[in-house]
Amino acid sequence: MAKGFDWDNLQFFLAVARTGTVSQASRRIGVDHATVMRRLDNLERILGAKLFERNPRGYNLTKRGERLLVSAQLVESEMQKAERDIAAADLAGVVRISSVEGFANFFLAPRLPRFAAGHPNISIEMVAIHQIVALSRREVDIAITLQPPETGRFVVERLTDYVLYVYGPKSYLASAARIRSREDLQKHPFTGYIEDLIFMRGLDYMEEIGARRAQLQISSLHAQMEAAVAGYGLCVLPAFIAKRHKTLLRVLPREVSLRRTYYLVMPADRADTTQVGAVRQFIHEEVAAAQAAFLDGDPKAATRAG
Repeated sequence: MAKGFDWDNLQFFLAVARTGTVSQASRRIGVDHATVMRRLDNLERILGAKLFERNPRGYNLTKRGERLLVSAQLVESEMQKAERDIAAADLAGVVRISSVEGFANFFLAPRLPRFAAGHPNISIEMVAIHQIVALSRREVDIAITLQPPETGRFVVERLTDYVLYVYGPKSYLASAARIRSREDLQKHPFTGYIEDLIFMRGLDYMEEIGARRAQLQISSLHAQMEAAVAGYGLCVLPAFIAKRHKTLLRVLPREVSLRRTYYLVMPADRADTTQVGAVRQFIHEEVAAAQAAFLDGDPKAATRAG
């Protein structure tokens, strides 16, 4: 290696070789014209060789310049590979996600394999039983919740609103008393959450929709939906989940609908780590792409989505 050789000079050499002029090279690199000239002169002086033939129309490589171009491109390729390897190494570790069941099972879980395939050094742990983890005890890196913490050092980001309706299976609605108004809901059995185990205000639906206490109470939203699909009474479900079953029909969709909000919450000291940041960005992008599904059929969506 020539004494005093500066590897940074190669990027100036490559820029001029590729553009053919110092002015275009300076714009590509983002430095002034004089800096490019000084770097080229320094490179030629250190190597003791003329690398370009200057002419009114630009710069042409000499034989020595052409030989250096091959080597410089190899160096550039190896440097880019090293940068990618370092970046990939930084995106490593374990990210634990806690999420309310509906979002975890019916939205995030089917999408996580794509994230995992693109980030092989990041391991994902997802806890879909939200009440067994605690943000305050640093048990998770990311939480998707309906009820963000009001105290503590957390980063809280709004993910999306979503709409819920009362649903009934076709088989039940075909034989049950007709439902013409909100008051008629009192006459029909519901499947819902176990009242004593409701751990978020946003999951307490019965009083809000004007229905009586759920007769069949189940802690799992998925199980509630399966009970409805099997033909039992009515059930309150998010639209983006219920649409999986064509046998479930909306009941009084214009009169009875609910709106909730998913929030993404992270401990402040973890929110900007590379691995958490990658998962955080992925979730936001996936949610943004699915806005129509979350607000499916909501007559208020146009005025409240923003």
